Amino acid sequence: MAMALLLGGCAVSNPPPVVDLYGKSSRSQPVTSGSHKVARGETLYSIAWRYGWDYKSLARANGIKAPYTIYPGQVIRFSSRAAPAPKTRPRSTASSSKPAAKPVVKPVAKPAPPAAPKVVSNVRWRWPADGELVQRFSSAGSGPRGIAIAGRRGASVVAAADGTVVYKGVGLTGYGKLLIIKHNDRWLSAYAHNDNLLVKEGEQVKSGQKIATMGSSGTFRTQLHFEIRRDGQPVDPLPLLPKKP
Repeated sequence: MAMALLLGGCAVSNPPPVVDLYGKSSRSQPVTSGSHKVARGETLYSIAWRYGWDYKSLARANGIKAPYTIYPGQVIRFSSRAAPAPKTRPRSTASSSKPAAKPVVKPVAKPAPPAAPKVVSNVRWRWPADGELVQRFSSAGSGPRGIAIAGRRGASVVAAADGTVVYKGVGLTGYGKLLIIKHNDRWLSAYAHNDNLLVKEGEQVKSGQKIATMGSSGTFRTQLHFEIRRDGQPVDPLPLLPKKP
């Protein structure tokens, strides 16, 4: 069954975040209020990608079951649940004839800042294109969410791992002609600014299979913008990719 039926028009009650892939205003936190009316050609995966959600969490929040079929005109809601109030320990009301002892204050060593956790993936990744690395991933809130690989127009863009194409289109602002591939329940990858898209939604692809040609759609130069997301959150692709010789 198709991931989305291409039947109707669209309206957005909560405007999509502006995506600047080169470090000015990309969103790093999921949208937790408002709603989105499904447009023709959108899938749950592309909507989750746009608003910074894990597609499974977004499906649960809206009562959508696998295979996550959505329809034009359907309203997808984003909600933020308040964290439970911390439990406080009740004070004792019993009286005591003994005066309270003064607390002994011991110096506490300042803990060292925690090291960034190493991202471990059960997906075997490969480089999605040949060319010069011209943009690195940034973990800063306003930094780029992926890497950019420069190349010539028409050069091959290949699947970075086995998976299923879950989005093909131009509906995400700033990405141009975009493909999103689902590799398993936790991992997705995206390929932006393509010239030609050579696969269709729902198609199974193999690692290294040609899926698009490099272009400059939605950007100022010929390049591939490549992202990897785990549970909806962007991660740095470089530690996951094999080192180039």
